[in-house]
Amino acid sequence: MPVIPVLRRVCCCCSALRPRYKRLVDNIFPEDPKDGLVKADMEKLTFYAVSAPEKLDRIGSYLAERLSRDVVRHRSGYVLIAMEALDQLLMACHSQSIKPFVESFLHMVAKLLESGEPKLQVLGTNSFVKFANIEEDTPSYHRRYDFFVSRFSAMCHSCHSDPEIRTEIRIAGIRGIQGVVRKTVNDELRATIWEPQHMDKIVPSLLFNMQKIEDIDSRIGPPSSPSTADKEENPSVLAENCFRELLGRATFGNMNNAVRPVFAHLDHHKLWDPNEFAVHCFKIIMYSIQAQYSHHVIQEILGHLDARKKDSPRVRAGIIQVLLEAVAIAAKGSIGPTVLEVFNTLLKHLRLSVEFEANDLHAGSVTNVSVNTGPKDNDEKIVQNAIIQTIGFFGSNLPDYQRSEIMMFIMGKVPVFGTSTHTLDISQLGDLGTRRIQIMLLRSLLMVTSGYKAKTIVTALPGSFLDPLLSPSLMEDYELRQLVLEVMHNLMDRHDNRAKLRGIRSIIPDVADLKIKREKICRQDTSFMKKNGQQLYRHIYLGCKEEDNVQKNYELLYTSLALITIELANEEVVIDLIRLAIALQDSAVINEDNLPMFHRCGIMALVAAYLNFVSQMIAVPAFCQHVSKVIEIRTMEAPYFLPEHIFRDKCMLPKSLEKHDKNLYFLTNKIAESLGGSGYGIERLSVPYVPQVTDEDRLSRRKSIVDTVSIQVDILPNSVPSDDVVSNTEEITFEALKKAIDTNVMEEQEKEKRRLVIEKFQKAPFEEIAAQCESKANLLHDRLAQILELTIRPPPSPSGTLTITSGHAQYQSVPVYEMKFPDLCVY
Repeated sequence: MPVIPVLRRVCCCCSALRPRYKRLVDNIFPEDPKDGLVKADMEKLTFYAVSAPEKLDRIGSYLAERLSRDVVRHRSGYVLIAMEALDQLLMACHSQSIKPFVESFLHMVAKLLESGEPKLQVLGTNSFVKFANIEEDTPSYHRRYDFFVSRFSAMCHSCHSDPEIRTEIRIAGIRGIQGVVRKTVNDELRATIWEPQHMDKIVPSLLFNMQKIEDIDSRIGPPSSPSTADKEENPSVLAENCFRELLGRATFGNMNNAVRPVFAHLDHHKLWDPNEFAVHCFKIIMYSIQAQYSHHVIQEILGHLDARKKDSPRVRAGIIQVLLEAVAIAAKGSIGPTVLEVFNTLLKHLRLSVEFEANDLHAGSVTNVSVNTGPKDNDEKIVQNAIIQTIGFFGSNLPDYQRSEIMMFIMGKVPVFGTSTHTLDISQLGDLGTRRIQIMLLRSLLMVTSGYKAKTIVTALPGSFLDPLLSPSLMEDYELRQLVLEVMHNLMDRHDNRAKLRGIRSIIPDVADLKIKREKICRQDTSFMKKNGQQLYRHIYLGCKEEDNVQKNYELLYTSLALITIELANEEVVIDLIRLAIALQDSAVINEDNLPMFHRCGIMALVAAYLNFVSQMIAVPAFCQHVSKVIEIRTMEAPYFLPEHIFRDKCMLPKSLEKHDKNLYFLTNKIAESLGGSGYGIERLSVPYVPQVTDEDRLSRRKSIVDTVSIQVDILPNSVPSDDVVSNTEEITFEALKKAIDTNVMEEQEKEKRRLVIEKFQKAPFEEIAAQCESKANLLHDRLAQILELTIRPPPSPSGTLTITSGHAQYQSVPVYEMKFPDLCVY
C-alpha cells in the first residue's frame, strides 16, 4: 500500500479530531497567500464566532499563534490575511466576551509594531486605528496602552533612509497616537493617558512632525493638483489635527500636563528665537482648548517666563511675544484672576530687563568696550518693547472697571523720589536705571489708558492716581513730562478732540472748522476742578519753564490747556486759564529762571496759540479782537513769538525781549475790559497767578520753586514804554491793594487752607501725621519748660546755693551786688 495515501488518510483523520474553531481558522488561509482571504470560509468563521462568542478567546489565541509564526518566518502574505480576519471578527462581534479576544488582538498588533518591516508596522497601526474607533459597552480596567504610546511616538521620529517610507511610518505613528487618544479618552480609565510620562512622549512627537513640513508634490504621482488624500498624508497637517483633537479633549485637571511638554520641546530645539513656530503652537492651543481654561495656559507661559528670566533677551522676547498672542485670544473671553498676575509678572520682567541693561552699560563703561554691549542693549529694548506692547494690548481689551484697577496698579509701581508708595524694587537700578524704569512704566500706562472713556473725570483721574502722576519727581526729564501729559490727554479727551487740535504748529484761523465735540460740564467735573485745578495749572506752569523742553513738550502743554478748556472749563476755570497764560507770558519776559531765548519764545508762542483758541471757544468778540490784533502785530514785527515761525528748523531769534513794544503782549487790562462786558467775573484777573508749593517740593531733587512764589508781577520799567505800561504795572495801585485784601479773597484762602488740612488728614499716612503731631507736641513742651524755668526758678540767696561736686555738698554764696531784685523791691 502506498505511503502517501496512508499519510493523507491519517491527516484527514487527525484534522477531523481537531477543534472546530481551529478548522474554521485554518480554512480561511489559502494555499497561495496571493489569492487572499477565503471569503466563504471567513463568513463561516464569523457566523461561528457570533453564534458562540465564548469561543472568541480561543479563536484569537489561535490566530495570534499563527500570526507570530508567520511573522518570524517572514511570510507577509499570511500575516496580511490573519490581520484582515482579525479586523473582520473585531468589527462583527460586540459582546462582553470580546474582551479576551481584544487582548489577543492587541498582542498581535504589538508583534507587528515590533517587527522591523515598515509594511507590517503600517499594517498593525491600521488595525489598531480600526479597533480604536469601536465603542465598547463596558470599560476595561486592566488594559493599558503604555507600549503603544511609546511605539507610536518612536514611529513619529522615524529616520528611515527612504523619504517615502519615512513619511509613511511617521504618518502611521501619528495615526496610532490619534487612535490611542480616542480610545483612552472614551474609556473610564482615560486619566491614564494624561499622565506626564505619556504626554512627554505624545506632545513632542506631534510637535516634531508639525515642525517638519515636507513637500507633498515631490512624491510619486502627478504633481499638478494635490488631492485631499495627499493633504491627509502630509505628516504636518495630520499631526496638527491630532494635536488640536488632543487639546480639545483636555479637561481642567489635565490641561497643564498637555501644555508643559510644549515648553520643553521649544526649549530643547531652541525655537523661541525666532519664535514663529512657538506662536503657531500656542495659537493652536488657545483656539483648541475650552475658553474657560485659557487662564491656565497664560499662567504656564508666565511661569516659564520666570523660569527663563536669565536667558538671552531674544529668548525672553520670544516668550513675551507668545504671551501677547495668547492674551490676544484670551482677552476676548474670561481670564479670571490672571489679570493682576499677568501685569505683575510683566512689570517684574520689565524691571529685570532695565536692570540687565543698566548692568551692561556699567560694564561697558568700566571696560571701555561699549561697542560690544550695543547689541545687548538693543536686545533688551526689544524685550522692553514687547512687554509694553503686551501690557498695552491686554489693558486695552479689559473692561473699564478692570482697566482703572490696572492703571492704579501700574502707577503704584512707578518709582517717585522721596516717597515709598511704589512697590517696585529699584535698589539695584541707580539713577539711570530708575529713570529708565519710570519711562517704561509710563509708556505701559500710556498704552493701557489709550481709548479709555470715563463718564466723569473723577473716575479717570482720582486723587490717588493724579497725585503721583503729577509728582515733581516726574518732571526731571523732558521725556517723562511728555509721557505724563500724554497719559493725561488719554484720560481727559473723552470726545476724541485731540487729533483735531493739530498740536501747536500754527495759529488756528477759525476754531469752528475743527468741529470740536463738547458737552455741558457736569457737577462732578466742576468739583474736580475746584479740588484739583490748581494742581493741573501748577504742572503746566512749571512744565513750560523747564530748560530741556523740546517742541513736543510745548505741543503737549498746549494740548493740555485746550483739553481742559473743552472738557472741564466753566467761566471760573476759563478765568484761571487766562491768568495762567498771562503768568507764563510774564515769566518769559522777566526770565527769572534764565531760560534760553528759544524757550522764552516758545512760551510766548504757546500763549498766543492758546489765547487764540480760548478766545474763539468762549466767543467774546472784544476778546477775540484783542488777541487777533496782537497776533497780527507779531506777524509783522515779531514772528518768533508765533508757533509757525519759532518751531521751524531755522528761525531768527531776538537778542532780548526787554525793548519790545507793548502791543506785542496780551494785556490783562484789555482782556478784563473785553470779558467784563460779557458777564465774566474779572475780579480774579487782577490777582496774578502763583503756583502752589507742595510738601513734595521740599523732598524733590529738582530746583526749588520757592522763588517762584515771590515772583515779581511787574515787567521791568525799561521793557515797555512808560506812557502806557503793561497790565501788571497798572494794577499795582491803591485800588489793586484794596482788592487784594478783599474779604472774599480772604475767605477763599481760609477755605483753601481748611480743605488742605482736611485732605492731608484724609490721605496722608498715619505715621506721617503722628510724627508731625509729635514734633509739634515736643516743641510746645520745650517752650513751656523754658517759660516755667524762668518763672518758677527761686531767687538767688546770699547764703549761697547748694551744689553737689564729686559727691560732696557745697554752698556757693552770691554777693549782694550781683543779685537782681524785682523793680518793686528796689527803692
